[in-house]
Amino acid sequence: MMYNYFIVICFLLCAANCGWSYLEQDSWTNVELHHGLSSDPEHFSFRGNVTIPSLNSALSSLHQIELKTSELNVLTDLARQNGFYRLKVTVMYPNGKKQIFLTSSKACSLLQSELNDILWISVGPSGFISSVTHTSLSDSIECDVNIIEHIQGQEYNTDVLVKHSELAPMPDTAGFIQKVEREREARERGEVRDNRGFFSKYWMYIVPVVLLVFISGATNQDAAK
Repeated sequence: MMYNYFIVICFLLCAANCGWSYLEQDSWTNVELHHGLSSDPEHFSFRGNVTIPSLNSALSSLHQIELKTSELNVLTDLARQNGFYRLKVTVMYPNGKKQIFLTSSKACSLLQSELNDILWISVGPSGFISSVTHTSLSDSIECDVNIIEHIQGQEYNTDVLVKHSELAPMPDTAGFIQKVEREREARERGEVRDNRGFFSKYWMYIVPVVLLVFISGATNQDAAK
């Protein structure tokens, strides 16, 4: 009998572990990166992908391919034209839903930073990615042609930052309305007590009397003179 219980318990533990592993694998979100290196707005080529194990955390895994020499030359030409480096981001969720984001930055800034850039991924309160932003780590504002023509590196050095946005506190409108309704009903039933002090309740009567006394006293003094 005990042996049968042991078999049942082992089976339940195995099923729980398998289901948990499936949930862990099913929660992974894949983010594909395609970049536009030329001035053609319709042309994108594969750059790499970001794997996020859970959108509840800030962890991510990044895999990117190196730029070919021909691609680096095209990017350099784009920088000479003061063009924009474009990034097309395709987010694929475990449930099959897809989202596409477009972001851009100066091609010259990307080259001057020697392909050091940042990918900001913002996750909204709903649990889905709300925006993706690409920036380069260049300290220079103006484009230096002499620098971009002597770039040797062809590998991206990217930091992926997953940021969770939070909802601002919302006013308790329903609670306030209920409070006003309760006070109104209490006033109609005569249950509201005025706990203010004597002066707070009757100041509008006291102040005129004090002013009249003050004025009459000043008038009497003038008459006596």
